[in-house]
Amino acid sequence: MNSIFPAQYSTLSSTALNKYLIDTYQLQQNTTCRLLIRNVSDTYLLKNDTDRYIFKIYRDSHRKSNEIEAEVELLNILKTNGNSVSYPIRDRSGNQIQQFNAIEGIRNGILFSYAEGNVILDLNTENLIALGKGIGKLHEITINLKLKHKRHIFDFETTLLHPLETLKPHFGDMPEEYEYLSEIAKKVMDKFSSFATSNFAYGYCHYDFFPKNFHFDQDGKITFFDFDFGGEGYLINDLMSFLNHFFFHQLNNRISKEQAEADFNIFLKAYQEIRTLTKDEIMAIPYLGITFHIYFLKFFYDQYDDWSNTFLTPRYVKHRVELIKRWEAMYCNF
Repeated sequence: MNSIFPAQYSTLSSTALNKYLIDTYQLQQNTTCRLLIRNVSDTYLLKNDTDRYIFKIYRDSHRKSNEIEAEVELLNILKTNGNSVSYPIRDRSGNQIQQFNAIEGIRNGILFSYAEGNVILDLNTENLIALGKGIGKLHEITINLKLKHKRHIFDFETTLLHPLETLKPHFGDMPEEYEYLSEIAKKVMDKFSSFATSNFAYGYCHYDFFPKNFHFDQDGKITFFDFDFGGEGYLINDLMSFLNHFFFHQLNNRISKEQAEADFNIFLKAYQEIRTLTKDEIMAIPYLGITFHIYFLKFFYDQYDDWSNTFLTPRYVKHRVELIKRWEAMYCNF
C-alpha cells in the first residue's frame, strides 16, 4: 500500500523545520530548533549564538488562514505604532507566513521575534504600572480599529449562548452543573442590561493577558506576545483576563485577597493614565469573567480530538464549574 493514511494532527519535524527556516530566513547556520509546546498551536524555539526566535505552527481546526493573516496584520500595526510586541519576521522573499503541506493538509507558520526577558508571576508595583500603561497603549491603537481580515468576535453569542448550546451533550451526566451555567449566563446578560454599554470602548482584545504572555527584561521593559486569541470585543475583556491572574493566585495561596485587590487597583490606575474607563466599564469587568470561563470550556471541547481529551474529563468539567462558582462569589453581585 503506497498511499499515506490520513491524519488530523501531525507534528512537524524540528530537524526539517530547522533546515527550512535557516534557508528561508537566512539564519545563522548554527541555529537550532526545538519543540516547546504542542497543543493550541505548536511552538518551536530557535536560537543561535546571538539571536532567539519563536516559530509557531497553527492547526487549521483552530485558526483558518484569514484569521492568521489578521493576527499578522494586527501585530504589524501595533509594531508600526511603537508598541512592544513580539512581531512576525519577514523571510528573504518578504513573506511573513509560511505554508507546509503536512499529512493533514496545509498548515501555516510564523517566525516571531523573541520577547526578551522572563515571566514574572509575583508582580511588584513597577511591573503592575508598566503592565497597565502597556495595555493602555495597545488599546489606544486597537480601539475602533477594523482589520482587513476577519477575527473572532467576543460577544454574548460567542462566549455564552453558542458555547452552552455546543457543550450541552458533554453535560449529559452533569445536569446540575449545566443548569448552573445556563442560569448564571442569563444573570450576566441581565446584569449588562443595567450598564451603559454604548459607552464601552470596543476594538481588538488580546483576551489572554496572563503573565505567561508577556515578558519583563532586566530593565523592566515589557513585551507582549501570543495574540492567538485576539479578537473584537469590549476592551475591558483584557482587564478581565488579567484579573484572572489574581483569581488563580489567590486560589493557589500565592497572594491574599487584600493584596490582590490592591495590586489590581494599581494596575487599573496605571491603565487609566493612558485611557480613562467609565464607571460602568470598571463595574462590568468581573461579570465578563463568567463569559471567559464558559468560552474556554467550549474551546477545550472543540479541541477534544486533538489534545484536550487527556484532561476534559467529568471531574475536570465539574472542577471548572466550581471555579466559576468561586469567581461569582469573589467578584460578582447579582
